[in-house]
Amino acid sequence: MLTTQSTYRIAITGPESTGKSELSRKLAEHYNSIWVPEYAREYLSQLNRGYRYEDILSIARGQVKLEEERIAGANKYLFCDTELLVCKIWSEEKFGKCDPWILEKLRTQHYDLYLLCNTDILWKPDPLRENPDDRNRLFNLYQKELQENDFPFEIIQGTGEKRVNSAIKAIEAHQFHNL
Repeated sequence: MLTTQSTYRIAITGPESTGKSELSRKLAEHYNSIWVPEYAREYLSQLNRGYRYEDILSIARGQVKLEEERIAGANKYLFCDTELLVCKIWSEEKFGKCDPWILEKLRTQHYDLYLLCNTDILWKPDPLRENPDDRNRLFNLYQKELQENDFPFEIIQGTGEKRVNSAIKAIEAHQFHNL
């Protein structure tokens, strides 16, 4: 189902170090629009301790709030670097459970298209990343969740400009209603 609003929400999702932030930025540039950065990076970089289960909920709420703040500035598309599916999978992987607020919001939020980033690019070390050897298994979890929830998605692969072009092709093929 497509929205009737003037802005289409596109979620860029997938495991760590699959190019979500770079892809979000480049798509926003290509479509002369804006993107919503990953709130977890800001939150965790300001945390003076290891993160806990309850921090995932704070991150999820912050991500949703940031997206709502930015949508008014979008030009046809709002590109969201991560979304609540990331929080759900991250929480379940790390803590074996997920806060009910995240699960409910995941059921009621709406994205017009999910771009699932494949693990075909090299892992880039980062102090906030935890799973360099488990990306393929996690990718399969994302794909399964998207399929089970009947979320519209396309798998994005390739490196560099091929990855960006793959995403552009997926967006163009999705046949959004003309605004």
